[in-house]
Amino acid sequence: MHRNTRAYIPILLSAVLAELLSLAPKTSGRTTATTSELRISGAVSTPLVLTVVDLKKMPRKTLAVVNPHEKKKETYEGVLLEEILHRAGVPQGDQLRGSSMATYVIAEAEDGYRVVFSLAELDSGIFESEVIVADTMDGALLAAPQGPFKLVAFHEKRPARWVRMLKSFTVVSASLQ
Repeated sequence: MHRNTRAYIPILLSAVLAELLSLAPKTSGRTTATTSELRISGAVSTPLVLTVVDLKKMPRKTLAVVNPHEKKKETYEGVLLEEILHRAGVPQGDQLRGSSMATYVIAEAEDGYRVVFSLAELDSGIFESEVIVADTMDGALLAAPQGPFKLVAFHEKRPARWVRMLKSFTVVSASLQ
């Protein structure tokens, strides 16, 4: 390769990259309530992909809480996580026994934050946890950086397991095979 040709390679690559970027779809980096998805997978009989529209069609729960970080009252509305897990075919009620008692749920946010709940904590036959997947706060859809989905664990003293920008639940069986 000629010495002068090598000098043009970075310029050519920059031009090609600029052209490719100009052809890419323009996004603002924010997701909308209609396109955002909540995935439920793992040890479930029916993996789910839900949108805000899907959640609006499910039985709704409203929780009034005091946000300890902001020291203000907030009213969240959404769907009990128990209901979502039921639709995914996770053992509940009388079926939640034996090896199923060693099952847990990992909730993960878009930013990688993850928390764990045992399946028993989310079953109203065992414990009234009132953990919801909220899609509204104070009557408005949750927007970035909170939503479009937020996990709210009503009875917890600290909101350490409240997950903003919730993207998925993975159900895991920890029982020995």
